Amino acid sequence: MADASEAIESSLQERRVFPPPAEFARHAHIKSREEYERLYRESIDHPEQFWGRMAEQIPWFKKWDKVLDWQHPYAKWFVGGKLNASYVCLDANIERGLGDKAAILWEGEPESGRPGSGGSVHRISYRQLRDDVCRLANGLKKLGVKKGDRVTIYMPMVPEAAIAMLACARLGAAHSVIFGGFSSQAIADRVEDAKSNIIITADGGFRRGNVVPLKHNVDEALKKTDRVKTVVVLQRVGAPVDPDMPRADVNWVEGRDVWWHELVRDQSTDCPAAPMDAEDMLFVLYTSGSTGKPKGIIHTTGGYLLGTYLSAKYVFDLHDEDIYWCSADVGWITGHSYVVYGPLANGTTTLMYEGAPNYPDFSRFWSMIERHQVTVFYTAPTAIRAFMRAGRELVDKHDLRSLRLLGTVGEPINPEAWMWYHEVVGGEHCPIVDTWWQTETGGIMITPLPGVTPTKPGTATLPFFGVDAAIVDRKGNELPLNQGGLLVIRKPWPSMLRGIYNDPDRYVKQYWTEVPPYYFTGDGARRDEDGYFWIMGRVDDVINVAGHRLGTMEIESALVAHDAVAEAACVGMPHEMKGQGIAAFVTLANGFNPSDKLKKELTDWVGKQIGAIAKPDQVRFTPALPKTRSGKIMRRLLKELATSGDVKGDVTTLEDFTVIARLKEQDEG
Repeated sequence: MADASEAIESSLQERRVFPPPAEFARHAHIKSREEYERLYRESIDHPEQFWGRMAEQIPWFKKWDKVLDWQHPYAKWFVGGKLNASYVCLDANIERGLGDKAAILWEGEPESGRPGSGGSVHRISYRQLRDDVCRLANGLKKLGVKKGDRVTIYMPMVPEAAIAMLACARLGAAHSVIFGGFSSQAIADRVEDAKSNIIITADGGFRRGNVVPLKHNVDEALKKTDRVKTVVVLQRVGAPVDPDMPRADVNWVEGRDVWWHELVRDQSTDCPAAPMDAEDMLFVLYTSGSTGKPKGIIHTTGGYLLGTYLSAKYVFDLHDEDIYWCSADVGWITGHSYVVYGPLANGTTTLMYEGAPNYPDFSRFWSMIERHQVTVFYTAPTAIRAFMRAGRELVDKHDLRSLRLLGTVGEPINPEAWMWYHEVVGGEHCPIVDTWWQTETGGIMITPLPGVTPTKPGTATLPFFGVDAAIVDRKGNELPLNQGGLLVIRKPWPSMLRGIYNDPDRYVKQYWTEVPPYYFTGDGARRDEDGYFWIMGRVDDVINVAGHRLGTMEIESALVAHDAVAEAACVGMPHEMKGQGIAAFVTLANGFNPSDKLKKELTDWVGKQIGAIAKPDQVRFTPALPKTRSGKIMRRLLKELATSGDVKGDVTTLEDFTVIARLKEQDEG
């Protein structure tokens, strides 16, 4: 890590302020800044009192003996308490009269949807969902799955992905969900690390009209490991309603492979939820590490579930009548926390969509919001910028008046993208919750509360309850307002990770030794005069230009603020005089063409917006930026390209391999 005592230069100023709509605030769970301040202060000054009271909002089989046992850097929350995540998400809602309410609304990518559904939309009530979860849980028991096992899930975005997660939780087996865009090698690595002997998958899934060969990828992975004894296969694309739809050719291994529908066919809908200790592992989720070896992030049952329940309730201001849509895949932490556990623990209707945001075109999301009357929509800045480029006319032809709240997740949002989201999608009446958090934090950490917090485009604003966030130097000294530094969390919180699976030393080294004694997030940030947090990107993404440390996010924000730019990514590159220079990769908006004149115009524009020191040394136009299947820009690959002209790192998560090929052709040309 670079010397954190050097401040990150920060000249991005944002004067636009948007107070919460008065009508929204009147009906919000938290209605005033005074109420937020009182609860926040209690959560920091008296955390055991605060979290003990909040924990009473979810059902426990046995109440805890102690709220927090903190032995730095190890936390135990709700010590001695017993509960079950599947019970909280399903049975408890049925018991309070929500059995017939839709738990999941699902839409498949193709028009013909799913075998036997008669269409692209499938509605599953809380009672149906519990019955399906119990049937699968009993089937898994028959296959030998027991409490403490790790079950690998590699699925498309179908309801069965959530059913599989909840069935594991019901039995007390930890799930390890692998994103459906990962390669066979990634599957093998994660199976080996988790010591999992069973995989739940599907014959395939749909993505932009094509079949993703999930079962084939599993078969290839299992050539690299002999650990897995059983593969449960959902029939998703093998028997399509429409005979013209593409099919997945499935290789079948007798004695190992089991059809999902045959496994659950004769199973009982009665499967008591196993009482789990609050600190029992709910799941392990692998995230990429700087060393290349994936990190198995451990989340436990009690603290994680309370954190996702409470943040979903207050950040999205969930009410019984809401139709809530988080567009993330369940293969990521956002899907775990805010597609499955958080919404269902609140008794909310959660929408799941199988395919891509631009299939068959970029109006898909807007037609879905209109069709399902979505009230709360949570998506990524990357998607918003892509929608901007596609044009507002695709939004304007749909009735989005059902929306009352918008959210963003995954990376800092450029102010101009925030404004487009606010004006075009939200019709200038929806509060926007710009949320900052991580796989490791389990739930949202810095966020506006929609009925309380005046928002500014580009800032995640204020900490959530129990989150003692600060901007510090490398020695842990808190820095003045408007000075960039390192974002740390100074106190434990319930949904925090409990370790890295099979690697306790890495947990301590990665998160607790860089800025002792605090949890170091890896992000640079600053606080403005209102105390709002501005996330400036990963410290690894900071560019040191002639001794000035510049956050890539701010340069990108300046570029995107120009009418010609739809999206931008900036990385450091070797520079003979400055040490590091800035390479800007730019995707142009419709109606603009690459030219040397435009390159100079954009370079001068950044200088005017931030300062001469931030002017890019290179501006490179590209039809698209390299992204993962979850929509995150792979800046690491751009950095390799800008540095050496080649890409040698791992590209298994890259969605479109031709993007890098085209960029390399530019270099060679």
